[in-house]
Amino acid sequence: MSMAFAMNNIDVQAFIKALDKCKGGVYLVTEENDRFNLKSKLSQLTGIISLIEGGRLVDAKIVCDDPEDESMLFRLNLFGEPTEA
Repeated sequence: MSMAFAMNNIDVQAFIKALDKCKGGVYLVTEENDRFNLKSKLSQLTGIISLIEGGRLVDAKIVCDDPEDESMLFRLNLFGEPTEA
């Protein structure tokens, strides 16, 4: 797997659309080492809900199997718009 990176101030709808374009596995890893496969719609919902504990955001990282997916999501994180993978 590639290096993990944190997502900041992400547009959730754009992020989910970008996840649908990913070729490999994409995982949300929380501080407690919970790992959610974000290619699964159920895991997307569970993962996003787990990010909000008691009304505050928790720290989590994104880990991708495919370097192209990582690049696309990292650019989305930086610039707010996904690029074509």
